[in-house]
Amino acid sequence: VLGFALQYRIGQLYMISKHSHEQSDRGEGVEVVQNEPYEDPNHGNGQLTEKRVYLNRQLPSWARAVVPKIFYVTEKAWNYYPYTITEYTCSFLPKFSIHIETKYEDNKGSNDSIFDKEAKDLEREVCFIDIASDEIPERYYKESEDPKYFKSQKTGRGQLKEGWRETHQPIMCSYKLVTVKFEVWGLQTRVEQFVHKVVRDILLIGHRQAFAWVDEWYDMTMDEVREFERATQEATNKKIGIFPPAISISNISMPSSTRSAPSSAPSTPLSTDAPDFLTVPKDRPRKKSAPETLTLPDPSK
Repeated sequence: VLGFALQYRIGQLYMISKHSHEQSDRGEGVEVVQNEPYEDPNHGNGQLTEKRVYLNRQLPSWARAVVPKIFYVTEKAWNYYPYTITEYTCSFLPKFSIHIETKYEDNKGSNDSIFDKEAKDLEREVCFIDIASDEIPERYYKESEDPKYFKSQKTGRGQLKEGWRETHQPIMCSYKLVTVKFEVWGLQTRVEQFVHKVVRDILLIGHRQAFAWVDEWYDMTMDEVREFERATQEATNKKIGIFPPAISISNISMPSSTRSAPSSAPSTPLSTDAPDFLTVPKDRPRKKSAPETLTLPDPSK
């Protein structure tokens, strides 16, 4: 079990680095700002990563109409595997944040109470992600990365047929508790629902790729995958191109040595009011918000 847990961690790190590089181009993609060891008094040794995700061209048309031509999302992640915390804020939108807690367990997604202590008073929707059967956006589909057809030469894993989760071994589950907040009248429901869908698609695509790329990372040690991560991140930053951001963002404080982890996702510390172009008349009835949290268990190999 411990051996497979290490395999999953190596495969995840490899997938994130390679996927980020593939999806990046000049002015678009993932720029790594910080990636270094981090020690927490409760969770122990981990890794702190800060990234800027430039994604204007990936937004729907209704969103591109109201955002600057160049903007980025800041991602900060504290990885104390098998527990991680990831927080996202936007470079210009106030009161927008995404907070994701992740726990990994050696099962097929059968632990319904894994986040009960963290979110027992919150409304939640549970969503299972099947890397073999769930549809992905057409532009991301590659037959070579389809778990239904892929067969690993080194491990013999695959092809994943219907009902694979009940019979396939080894198997782990990545449980994710996702909280999205966007407190702007008139756009709150649409933005929150859109973000939940984007997060789900990213998790689905990433885990499909981690499975399909297993022969590339299977023989790597942790030191080797860290070196691959460093080299790939350097290449990705060059691929994007270094240019000053059009809009500055205030620093978000990292957890101090006396904190175990961020307790909640912060709002973007720029202002307390929405930009003029996002405001709507105050007498407009407020639509019911989309659920603020969504648990996304991801079956992995």
